[in-house]
Amino acid sequence: MKKRRLWMRTIILSLLVVAVGYSLYANATKDKVQKVEIGEKAPDFELVDLNGKTHRLSDYEGQGVFLNFWGTYCKPCEEEFPYIDNQYKQFKNQGVEVLAVNVGETEFAVNQFMKRHNLTFPTVIDKTNDVQTAYGINPLPITFLIDKEGKVVKSHTGQLTEAMVHDFMKQIQP
Repeated sequence: MKKRRLWMRTIILSLLVVAVGYSLYANATKDKVQKVEIGEKAPDFELVDLNGKTHRLSDYEGQGVFLNFWGTYCKPCEEEFPYIDNQYKQFKNQGVEVLAVNVGETEFAVNQFMKRHNLTFPTVIDKTNDVQTAYGINPLPITFLIDKEGKVVKSHTGQLTEAMVHDFMKQIQP
C-alpha cells in the first residue's frame, strides 16, 4: 500500500514539474517583443494614412524620418504634437519626413483628433499592431529617428519639447 502511494505521488509530482516547466518555457518564448536597436536598419512597414495614401518606410530612404508612435488618449502625445507640426513645416522641404503612427485606434477618432489640433504631417494607423510589435512600443509616446540610409540613429520615450524636436530633425537632416 505504501509503495503504491509512493508511486502515485511520484507520478503526480513529475506531471506537475513538467507542467510548470512547459508553462515557463511557453511564457518565455511567447510574443517576444522585437526591440529596435540603434545603428540597425529600421523595420520596414506599409501603412495607409488618413487620406488613403500608402506610406512604406523604405520609400523614404534618402530622407530623414521622424517616426512617432502615439494615441489620442495620450496627454504627452497631444502636448508634443504642435511642436512636431511646427518643425515639420520647417524641415519638410529639407529632406526630413514625419510619420505619426497611431497605435490601433479608429480612423474616425484619429481624424477628429488631427482636425481638432490642425495637424498637417502624415498620420497612419497601425490597425493590426504589427508595426507596434516590430518596434517594441511601450509606453507612449516614443519617437525613432531614422537616417537617410534607413538606420535608427536614436529613440526617445516620453514627451518632447520644441527644442528637442528641432534638434532631432537637425540630426536626421540629410
